[in-house]
Amino acid sequence: MEIITGTTDFYLREETAVAIGKFDGVHLGHRRLLEEILAEKANGRKACVFTFDMPPARLLGKGDGRELTTKEEKRRIFELLGVDILIEFPFNRETAAILPQDFVKEILCGRMQAGLIAAGTDISFGSGGAGNAALLHLLAPACGYEVRIIEKLLWEGREISSTYVKEAVEQGDMKLAESLLGGPYSVGGRVLHGNSLGHAWGMPTANLIPPEEKLLPPCGVYYAGAYLDGRLYRGISNIGYRPTIAEKEKVMGVETYLYDFNGDAYGREMEVLLYQFRRPERKFEDTEALRACIAEDIKAGAAYPG
Repeated sequence: MEIITGTTDFYLREETAVAIGKFDGVHLGHRRLLEEILAEKANGRKACVFTFDMPPARLLGKGDGRELTTKEEKRRIFELLGVDILIEFPFNRETAAILPQDFVKEILCGRMQAGLIAAGTDISFGSGGAGNAALLHLLAPACGYEVRIIEKLLWEGREISSTYVKEAVEQGDMKLAESLLGGPYSVGGRVLHGNSLGHAWGMPTANLIPPEEKLLPPCGVYYAGAYLDGRLYRGISNIGYRPTIAEKEKVMGVETYLYDFNGDAYGREMEVLLYQFRRPERKFEDTEALRACIAEDIKAGAAYPG
């Protein structure tokens, strides 16, 4: 997959089918949108995703800046799905001021050779977000592209959206999040050295420190899985600050015990899949009580049917 990021100075030479959106979470609604452009590969068009290199809400001071999927996670998902070109367009005060009609004519058509544009019903673009589906249809004849506006998918009577997924994650409802995403909610990163306490107890764990912008569910223990070197392991994960043993500096981490893994995961990339909440994180009276509870967690995880 070709990635064009952090620049407005690009030019695509082949005709494209373009999906426009923020794609936070890449949930089922997003995947329905992506199906439209991926199908166009059979017609000789390149499947192209247009998104921003940072969430517009961050520049505009809206929301808390936390994301369901980091930039790196989105890239991996798009590549796995078969997207040919990913454009991470700079979002700053200059680009945010582009008039909607200029965005369509100069960027989508002039630079991206769009033969088809797919977007959701709530699409907005250009200065003040004034561009919408109606404008895409209005400019289509002169610019020579097709427009496909994709209706929202519903889950339990509610529109699937990034907000819906975020609510599920924030409540620790990982089953609902999985239903909306089409797969388990995950947290990825490079395995770091921990305090080796689990190793000393015969219960070694792999530790990740997620980026600050990554949305995490409530602190606690989760039935989990983990991809490491292309293989899926069963696991059980603790998300939180480890209050019983943490030193003065509190760092949010994801600590995962992997079943049937005997190697050294340090320095390797790992993706933790969060299946279901088990119990909240808490501070124990001493490390022996913590050790006993972790042993019970591991026993429960081994019996988890997921």
